[in-house]
Amino acid sequence: MSRLQRLWRNQTQVDFPELWKTTLKVSAALILISAIALLVRGVNLGIEFEGGTVWEASAPDVSTADVRDALRGVGQADAKIQFVGGDVLRVRAELDATDASSVAEVSLALANLTGQSLDDISFNSISASWGSEITSKAVRALIVFFIVVAIYITLTLEWRMALAALVAVAHDIVITVGIYALFQFEVTPATVIAFLTIMGYSLYDTLVVFDKNRDYQRRSALVGRATYTRIMNSALNMVLLRSVNTTITSVLPVLSMLVIGTLVLGAVTLAEFAVALLIGLLVGTYSSLFVAAPAAAWMKERQPEFVEQRERLEARAQSRGATVQDVEEVAVGPSSPAPAPSADRPARRPSQPGAAIPPRPRKRKRR
Repeated sequence: MSRLQRLWRNQTQVDFPELWKTTLKVSAALILISAIALLVRGVNLGIEFEGGTVWEASAPDVSTADVRDALRGVGQADAKIQFVGGDVLRVRAELDATDASSVAEVSLALANLTGQSLDDISFNSISASWGSEITSKAVRALIVFFIVVAIYITLTLEWRMALAALVAVAHDIVITVGIYALFQFEVTPATVIAFLTIMGYSLYDTLVVFDKNRDYQRRSALVGRATYTRIMNSALNMVLLRSVNTTITSVLPVLSMLVIGTLVLGAVTLAEFAVALLIGLLVGTYSSLFVAAPAAAWMKERQPEFVEQRERLEARAQSRGATVQDVEEVAVGPSSPAPAPSADRPARRPSQPGAAIPPRPRKRKRR
């Protein structure tokens, strides 16, 4: 049976602890790249956060150099120039809306450059104080989110799993923001909303894994016979198909929104929201399996009961000349569940030696 067929039937036997050794290095490399991108390039904050004035116009045959030359004549050579949605020109400058003469000069320069009238050049102005207020509110919302989530997971599960889930969420945010800084995607309020959505999705996937792991801990076949890492590995194999299906069904609508919103409708805000969601969904699924799970296993393995359990298994393995994994295989069987019976071959109840066979019922006589 191929790996795809085993995944489809939820009969995978993936050795996640062995994969964690590689994925943790990948996560460390991604976080390092994200940190360097944030320090060197910084985040391209939208006008809603920094304040200023932005102009937008249709410019299909205009290059960035042409726009720079046109703005140099009105003293705005340092303005941010960006093409969004294909041929839509966006220019952002640190001008106050009260400076009507400077705003009119930039609008006239763009109209002459694109061959349009002044009415076709749209502009929007936001004060810096309003942008700083929006930024502070976003930071407060993020802090409150972390506190509420930590309390909820601690009450429903335990504080170690709450800490592991928050580590995974922080991992997702750092990498997602790092990608935005690396490619200089603009961070807008739609992007912040997408970030909050990403955190909710990542936590949902992580809690599914932890809840299945708690069910495994309650099973008598595993209690006292396996390490916590083995229990986590069994839980991950059980929810792997669910995580893959959830990710696929979540990514497909986002891809449709990104393609149709950008290429067909030219909706810039929709594209900004979809890009953040797409990156976050992929990173969130990855972190649930390869960040939150190993972090929780690492902390749980240091509890006294699991330390004692591992020492017993290591002593038993040493006496038999085997490994801890071999002892666990003998005690609890394979990580994945037993294959379900097929439709054409129903499951049979195992026969017990010495069991009495009940007599056949007698037929009733007709009167």
